[in-house]
Amino acid sequence: MEQADLLTQALNLTMFGMGFVFLFLTLLIFVTKVMSVIVQKLEARIKADSSQDNNSTTLEQEIDEETKFVIEQAIKMHRGA
Repeated sequence: MEQADLLTQALNLTMFGMGFVFLFLTLLIFVTKVMSVIVQKLEARIKADSSQDNNSTTLEQEIDEETKFVIEQAIKMHRGA
């Protein structure tokens, strides 16, 4: 009888373990989908706000000539030219 009891306990532990893993992974999938929906809504809101803003500046407008020269020289030095 002792071996049957041990086998029953092993099966019981296996089922509980698999059940907890299944619940954890299901919860993980649900949370990931909720986060994805939230990010998509925020991204749509940010795009709508930025499309309304006509004063958007490009990277070249933000960098002055001296900074651009220094960056070019650093790239040349890094490449060994």
